[in-house]
Amino acid sequence: MSEDLLFQRIAASFGKQGLMTTLGATLDRVTPGNVMIRMPFSPAISQQHGFAHAGSIATIVDSACGYAALTLMPEDKAVLTSEFKINLLAPALGTHFEAIGTVLRAGRRVHVVQGEAWAIQGENRKQVAVMLATMMVIDGETGLKS
Repeated sequence: MSEDLLFQRIAASFGKQGLMTTLGATLDRVTPGNVMIRMPFSPAISQQHGFAHAGSIATIVDSACGYAALTLMPEDKAVLTSEFKINLLAPALGTHFEAIGTVLRAGRRVHVVQGEAWAIQGENRKQVAVMLATMMVIDGETGLKS
């Protein structure tokens, strides 16, 4: 599948996620096994100290991991998160955030994906989280679609 078609496939699914719209997140980059999502900072995603809430960071990293896995699945398959572990490395303070998902192993039924979140402030990039996630390959006959 060409990278243009791959981007269109992932973007079509991404566009169905209401939470991504609520967070202001956008799909930035899609290549086989790798996806980047961007999210601007806003008071709507802040926690009591003015940082981006860990839940918003975990959400975009989870989605980046899931879509990275989906890029390596056949077109008749869908993806669901089975589990993830996130380590929050630093307070998430920046004008926007980047979440990157990279497939470590693509299996027939399970994909293991590494996620990272970065806070961007001007020219400065600071890693604020790392995730290890397991993504399930879902058959089309389940009724779930990408």
